[in-house]
Amino acid sequence: MTNLKKIGLTALAGSLVATSAFAGSLSVTGGAKMSYTAKTGSSNGENGSRWGMQKLMSFNGSGELDNGNSVSLSHNMTAIGGHSSSLLTYDMGDMGTIMMTDGAGGLGIGGIDDLMPTAVEEPWDGLGTTAVTKNGYAAGGSDGFEYTNTSMDGVKIEIGHGMRGGMNDDGGVSGTGAIKSNTSVAIQYTGIEGANIFYGTGSAGTTATAETDYDTYGVTYAMGGATVGIQMTDSDASGTKHENVAYGISFAVNDDLSVSYGQSTVEAVGTTSPDQEISGVSVGYSMGGLTLQAHANEGDNIGNSANNYEHTELTVSFAF
Repeated sequence: MTNLKKIGLTALAGSLVATSAFAGSLSVTGGAKMSYTAKTGSSNGENGSRWGMQKLMSFNGSGELDNGNSVSLSHNMTAIGGHSSSLLTYDMGDMGTIMMTDGAGGLGIGGIDDLMPTAVEEPWDGLGTTAVTKNGYAAGGSDGFEYTNTSMDGVKIEIGHGMRGGMNDDGGVSGTGAIKSNTSVAIQYTGIEGANIFYGTGSAGTTATAETDYDTYGVTYAMGGATVGIQMTDSDASGTKHENVAYGISFAVNDDLSVSYGQSTVEAVGTTSPDQEISGVSVGYSMGGLTLQAHANEGDNIGNSANNYEHTELTVSFAF
C-alpha cells in the first residue's frame, strides 16, 4: 500500500444544525497487484483473458474526540469509482467499539465463518457463489452495525445486526421488498497459549419472512511454525439442514515462505443429494517488496448437486 495524496472533504450537517460544517482529511491508498486466474468445471470453462489488475482504492481517515474516544472512516472503491464498501468505527477504549458498515460483511458470526489456517486463500475461493460453498456459510450480514469488545483477557465478543434491506446513502431509504434482518453473536477465547476456541450463533434473513439459523464452533492451535484447525457449522433453513466439517493446516517454513492445505465436507442432511467436497492448497512467498501468492482449489458437487469446479490463481504484488 502507498499513500498517494491527501484530500479534504467537507460535509454539511443535517436539519439539526443546518449552518454548521465538519471537515476531515482522508488519505488515499492503493496497491500494485496483478493476477493470472484459471477456472474450469461444470458450465464454467473460461477461454477469454485470464489476466487481472487490482483496481481497489481505499480512502481512510481517523481522529480523536475531546473525551478520548476515536472515530475512523474507510471508503473502498473498485473499478475506478465503483463503490465497494464503507466502514465507520467509534472506538470507546475498554468499553469496546461500535462499527457501522456498508458492504464490508463479517458482522457477528460472519467474522468467524471460516477461521481455518491458510497461507493465502480459503479452499472454497473461486469455486462458486452459493452460501453452501463456503466452509461456514454462516451469514452475519454485509450492511449494519457491530459491537466488539476485547477488554476481557483472552476473550473477544462480536455482536452483529444486519440491516433489513441494507445500508443506504445519507438520507436514503431501502423501499419495499427487503429481506429480514440478521442478528448474531460470536465469541473467541485465546487465553490458552497457541489456541483459539470459538463459537457463534445467529439467524440471517433470506426473504421478507424467512430466515436461516446458524451455529458454528471450532478450534485452532499454533505450535512453532505450524497451525492446525477444525471447524463445524450447522444451518437450518425452514427444515433444510446442512452440516459442514472443515479442516486446515498451515506451516511457516521461514519468515518468507508459508504453505497450507484445507478441506471441507458439506452434507445435506436427510436427503439423497451428494456431499459437497472441497480441497485446496496455498503458497505465499515474500522477498523484499515483492510478494508471490498461489492457490489451487477443487470442488466436487458444489451446492450438493452435480457441479464440479477447479480454480487456480497466481498473484504478484509490489510494495513501494
